[in-house]
Amino acid sequence: MKKFVAGANDAGQRLDKYLSKLLKNASMGMIYKWIRKKRVKINGKKQEISYQLQQGDVLELYINDEFFPESEKVPEYLESDVDLCVVYEDGNILVADKPSGMAAHGEKGCLLENIQGYLFKKGEYNPKNEQTFAPALCNRIDRNTSGLVIAAKNASALRTMNEKIRLREISKFYLLKIENHQNLPKSGKIAGYTLKNEGERKIYFFETEKSGSKYSETLFRKLDDWGNVEAQLITGRTHQIRAGFAHMGCPLVGDVKYGATKNGKRDFQQLRAYKIVFDFESDAGELGYLKGKIIEKR
Repeated sequence: MKKFVAGANDAGQRLDKYLSKLLKNASMGMIYKWIRKKRVKINGKKQEISYQLQQGDVLELYINDEFFPESEKVPEYLESDVDLCVVYEDGNILVADKPSGMAAHGEKGCLLENIQGYLFKKGEYNPKNEQTFAPALCNRIDRNTSGLVIAAKNASALRTMNEKIRLREISKFYLLKIENHQNLPKSGKIAGYTLKNEGERKIYFFETEKSGSKYSETLFRKLDDWGNVEAQLITGRTHQIRAGFAHMGCPLVGDVKYGATKNGKRDFQQLRAYKIVFDFESDAGELGYLKGKIIEKR
């Protein structure tokens, strides 16, 4: 039998979700069976799969040792040098400025690793003290797009930020430079449907709905007569700005994948996530202090 005490970052999770993160070598079928067979007890009692953990709950798990993660050293990347520009930070979130060419997540040296390393060095995150949580990104941008990315420092903030993004109560603005700018009105909306071609790893934009496509909407306004444009995401589809402006005959400068002029260089697309507006309309709980806040970096 192993005993765990639910911490602040474990609280609010369903029991089955918590166990799936804790017992990485176990299938969900196994977890459901163990809960039914009373091999999982909380505060000495059997609980349902849907039980939501409370901070301080004592979990007793009568499960073979092989399903528990082995004690590991602190991951090497947490102690490595950090490449991070922090634009805003408080006790719950931080906003980092990701450079072009850096992946947001999923590989060595990515933005997420740098954020976790930064918080580790500040003493705000240590995986040895956490059972199921690690600081996480709330939004993501393409490798070759630069700009602002929100990260949550704790589980409660992550849940709230994800919900606000889902409800479209956080507005994200981009700066871009396009070709053929004379073909674009001074302001307007690019609305249609995006469909991913897995083989080409590319998004196609259609004015009418296609099987498997997703609705996409972007607002824009020209900033000058040289192709500089501000765009606001209404939806958050993959490559929706790049594919949408290409569909209008105005691909982003440097975005050869979506039809920009080749110049013999490996340029990044001229696209930057430069402003975030926390325009909350519903209750944001402990993040309510962010309502109306604007974070901007050009």
